[in-house]
Amino acid sequence: MTTPFHYEPGAAPGPVPPPECPAHGLGIGPGGLRRLYGPEAERNPHGLYDKLRAEHGTVAPVLLHGDVPAWLVLGHSENLHMTRTPSQFSRDSRRWRALQDGSVAPDHPLAPIFTWQPMCVFADGATHERLRGAVTDSMGRIDTRGVRRHVNRYSNRLVNDFCQQGRVDLVSQFAERLPMMVMCAIIGMPEEYNDRMVQAARDMTRGTATAVASNAYVLDALTRLVQRRRREPADDFATWLVEHPAGLNDQEVSEHLRLILIASYEATANLIANVLRMVLTDPRFRARLSGGHMTVPEAVEQTLWDEPPFTAVFGRWAVGDTELGGKQIKAGDALIVGIAPANTDPVVRPDLSADMAGNRAHLAFSGGPHECPGQDIGRAIADVGVDALLMRLPDLELAVEETELSWVGNIMGRHLVELPADFASRAPQDDKEPPSMGRPNPPRQDWEVQSTVRHTAPTPGRATATPPMSTASTATAVDESGSPAPAPSAVGGIPQQRGESAPARLWRAVSRWWSGN
Repeated sequence: MTTPFHYEPGAAPGPVPPPECPAHGLGIGPGGLRRLYGPEAERNPHGLYDKLRAEHGTVAPVLLHGDVPAWLVLGHSENLHMTRTPSQFSRDSRRWRALQDGSVAPDHPLAPIFTWQPMCVFADGATHERLRGAVTDSMGRIDTRGVRRHVNRYSNRLVNDFCQQGRVDLVSQFAERLPMMVMCAIIGMPEEYNDRMVQAARDMTRGTATAVASNAYVLDALTRLVQRRRREPADDFATWLVEHPAGLNDQEVSEHLRLILIASYEATANLIANVLRMVLTDPRFRARLSGGHMTVPEAVEQTLWDEPPFTAVFGRWAVGDTELGGKQIKAGDALIVGIAPANTDPVVRPDLSADMAGNRAHLAFSGGPHECPGQDIGRAIADVGVDALLMRLPDLELAVEETELSWVGNIMGRHLVELPADFASRAPQDDKEPPSMGRPNPPRQDWEVQSTVRHTAPTPGRATATPPMSTASTATAVDESGSPAPAPSAVGGIPQQRGESAPARLWRAVSRWWSGN
């Protein structure tokens, strides 16, 4: 049954649970509406989406921080309609009635996300085309091969920091660092990369008490960069925006750089962490990757369906009274693009365990005119970064039980706190060169995660088990005299013995038949 939903300041549209009621601990707010923040939303957002879908259908009333009402769009087709129809659902947050009537204060925890700024994400029509055009044109000048080289080099640099330890937290030591290193280089401020920038980028989208201060820190660094590029142009993204014919002023350039830096960083950091978690825990990925039947890009796409880097995007604002998913939406109402719930909509995914290979109909990067323009860069960072990591450390395995993994969440997404993994320690490599493709890997007694790039040198066989037959393993090696060479042996193990050849087995079978045995 649908709960009445109104925006009257301070009014509760239904009964409010008493303070001692357990409903308070279950994320239930005024009027019986579910909160899109707090312990329940953070611990189990997918469970919350299921409850909302069962109670309200494809569009559900929810409460934001401070119990401010909004609509969460859960259906796949409803989200597509909303994102593709800016004439009905605008990106201009100044339309929000809660802002106009004072229900939302300027220091609201979500202020860094919804406060109007002069950039394309808050614009529609001609203004959006001008600003978005400057962004897409500048992105078109990025050398994709150069980005991949940066990703490869930075990945190896990060691996060098922990490769001798035998254990790593793949979230804090890899997934959260690699995207910021790459994006700072692309934008043109590699010297600004540090722990504070990483922490600020994560903090400003979490609705915390320090989100506003973190936002100011990032924006201050970008403002200095824009001023420097006005004086000293360079071959980087900041300069391309500054010099674009659209004529963006300093504030517009700074705000767009902030948008690109934070959105790309947040999405890619979460994507890398989620891909690595699934590689280490999901039997589908573990078996198919190690068997060479699934590439890292395919693993990335499956992750974008199952665990998108952003679970939701806030927001859209109704231009006038309208209807969506059977709900009456009033002018000025706030709506949230439900990315994760749309990806699990039973209408488009009746079987959540089904393989989604080759299907890019997910909403991981939203849709319509505001669809993420940097999604290819994010994919490249994740593809190359994960591949480079697995090439260096193919024996990675989860160091704790999967049930011990934990997340922190917010309105826009949930983030793995840690992803501890063990591996055999190794010596550092020259981070100016790509990972070695010819050095044998230490033998493993169980499964191995391998990248899709094949090693050029033979890998030692295992002492405890004969590897499965494949095109590579059935080839017979020969020495310089043309005679069959002995198979390589595992370190410290017994050399593998070749079985009897097929012609010999056939001749022996014929002989037995001829002799009547």
